[in-house]
Amino acid sequence: MKLSRLALGLSLSAPALLLASPSALAQTLSGTVTNAAGKPLANATVEIEALKRVTSTNELGEFTFSSVKEGDYTLHIFASGFAHLHEHTQVQSDNAEGANFVLARSAIEVIDVHATPMHLSVMESATPVSVLSGETLRRQQAATLGDTLEKLPGVQSNFHGNVASTPIIRGLSGPRVLITQNGLDVSDVSRVGPDHAVASEASTAKQIEVLRGPATLFFGSGAIGGVVNVVDQRVPTSTETRGEFVLETQTVNDQKLGTFNVTTGVDNIAFYADGFYRDSNDYETPVAPDIDDPDGAHVVENSNEESSGFTLGTSYLFDQGYVGVAVERFEREYGVPGHSHGGDTSVLADLEQTKYQLLGEYNFTNDFLQSVLFRAGYTDYEHAEVEGGLVGTTFSNETEELRVELLHKPMAGWRGGISLHYKGSDVFAQGEEAFTPPSEMEVFAVALMEERHFGDFLVQLGARAESVTLDASSVLLPELDAHEHDDEHDHDEHAHDEHEGSEFVRQFAVDQEFTPISLSAGVVYTINESYNVGVSLSRSERAPSASELLSFGPHIGTRTYEIGALFDLSEEGEFVLSQTAIDLETANNIDLTFRKTQGDVGFVFNAFYNQVDNYYFQEETGLFAESGHDHDHDEEGHGEEEHSEDEHSDELPVYLFGSADAILHGFELQVAWQTTDNLKLDFFADYVKARLKDGGALPRTSPMRVGSHVAYTLDNIRADLDITYFAKQDDISTFETETDGYTLVDASITYDIPLGDIDLSVYLSGENLTDEEARVHTSFLKDIAPRPGRNFAFGVRGYF
Repeated sequence: MKLSRLALGLSLSAPALLLASPSALAQTLSGTVTNAAGKPLANATVEIEALKRVTSTNELGEFTFSSVKEGDYTLHIFASGFAHLHEHTQVQSDNAEGANFVLARSAIEVIDVHATPMHLSVMESATPVSVLSGETLRRQQAATLGDTLEKLPGVQSNFHGNVASTPIIRGLSGPRVLITQNGLDVSDVSRVGPDHAVASEASTAKQIEVLRGPATLFFGSGAIGGVVNVVDQRVPTSTETRGEFVLETQTVNDQKLGTFNVTTGVDNIAFYADGFYRDSNDYETPVAPDIDDPDGAHVVENSNEESSGFTLGTSYLFDQGYVGVAVERFEREYGVPGHSHGGDTSVLADLEQTKYQLLGEYNFTNDFLQSVLFRAGYTDYEHAEVEGGLVGTTFSNETEELRVELLHKPMAGWRGGISLHYKGSDVFAQGEEAFTPPSEMEVFAVALMEERHFGDFLVQLGARAESVTLDASSVLLPELDAHEHDDEHDHDEHAHDEHEGSEFVRQFAVDQEFTPISLSAGVVYTINESYNVGVSLSRSERAPSASELLSFGPHIGTRTYEIGALFDLSEEGEFVLSQTAIDLETANNIDLTFRKTQGDVGFVFNAFYNQVDNYYFQEETGLFAESGHDHDHDEEGHGEEEHSEDEHSDELPVYLFGSADAILHGFELQVAWQTTDNLKLDFFADYVKARLKDGGALPRTSPMRVGSHVAYTLDNIRADLDITYFAKQDDISTFETETDGYTLVDASITYDIPLGDIDLSVYLSGENLTDEEARVHTSFLKDIAPRPGRNFAFGVRGYF
């Protein structure tokens, strides 16, 4: 293969690899990996893709595979700081010497994705991908998943008072963004409401992967907006002893954090364990949290948390693969800001989850199947809202899931396979704030994925068909006194009593069936050694979630009264069963990507256009309904001017789920410049415009951002500086308010101390160093819970 034709622009200095065995069917495949200056690269990873066999280079850059049959193979070679190499080679009995592979430098770190059965990485796929790992992950990890990922291009957070947040990908979140752990649904209720925390921990993760744009081909209709996959080693694939630990304290909320993970093993049996503990108080802000109370305390009340968890795993390793099992216990108790039931009674969320995972892989030696990968999981989740020591409302989710991926050996140049997927979820809510009825959802799916190189073109194709059933045997339609707040409305106690006397609740069963179909096609064209361009087209369908269809009740976490799309507002002002058919949400998405993959300067530019038909969203009706509680977060009132508002302190604005055609488009840009061996500069920008096709902006759309990162290393010292500007968001929907722009400045310094077999790092970091008032436009609590003020963290990190 000519130098100018390499898929990732990596050069090959010899025509073939040495096969030294006298047997024509069991040869030895060996070679050497160096950089452009001829220096051997130690610990580079070399994989024979068709055989799924992996090894690493030694101190001299040498690698060896024994017992390799004669034939044609593709090697995948990669190392940190270098572009990946996919190189064809031929194994023959008469080879005379090994080959030297030269890796080209890459300013943008290229990391493989574990979430998909097909090979994906930042620089090689038609699908936009981001990966957070290594030192960058540890430096950016936060108590919540959304806040951990929000410095990635195209990803923002729906910040919920520092205690809960989920990622927003290209303006989409909730039931459109699937959160998984090792490829299996995390199976909490975080997609039901922003006040529900994600039951996953970043501090024990190996890496976190984000697939931007529709990922329904791999994960189903719940991933129409993207996927976040948290990867850890709970089912270990190596018996090598290694691990890490972190001890940290922070000032803004007196947080204390301790975490560890370790992998070891004996013979063919591998073991894994991890654990963490976090405790924090209410966090401080630069200004009084409540916009309506500028003289209040500079603390967001009820934003404390205490969480802990542990994981134990083991696996059996054999020549053809591995099989293993792991169990995790996750507990978290946290306050819900802005959620109090009168007086001094705060509401706490008490989350408990037990998760079991069975993971395995088997590589075949026959002429058709290459490998089978299987993932199975069972999750028992419970989330209780505790009021004054008593349980008020309980949410639970019991989920079983199975994924089996059968990959075939290359056929006529095509690589790929079939994915079979089953997931069953039983969601139950009980209590006065159980705004969704109990429901069961089952998903059966089959998907086909294939890819092939045609010279400088990589073609990726896929299709997925699902059967989705949603059953709810006890859906309630109460008679609701929804009214406007105006001078003519007389909502006195007498009227309220009359309403209660005539209250009527209807009950009925719902049985919905959907068949979402997803299609995808992508092409990556390698222009030359340094540049490639990609295009991805997809058509994805999504079945609406139970909360989008069946909700009817107060959702205090968002301070709204939610009513699902199964209901409608009649001309008489009453809520009735909707006569409109429930349709699938359909996204037609195009992604264009231009990348520079080699050299001291690298970049990735993505532009996307996503037209979503039957887009389900909450629309404010202008009506108000009683919550059943006094949710006044200010116990002393605000004076005579706001006395009339206090009269309605137990009322919530009514939001009705509906559907309309929507358009989302925008871009993401990432640039990296390795100016010297010691200094690296990074820049990113992202923007999304989300609007209804017939006019009007979608609510809580992420604002435009521009950010930069400077990293400087000298001997054992590393210094990092991040500056991120969030633009003013004035492209808003009806009843929504504008949000001012702000700039966040973060910095850290780390000192490495080698201690024998342990690499110890001591670090000091600061966040929001300018103590900027920052209100997150995508947050339901932006008016009462801004971002934390100036914060310093001191910690010790160790690797062994």
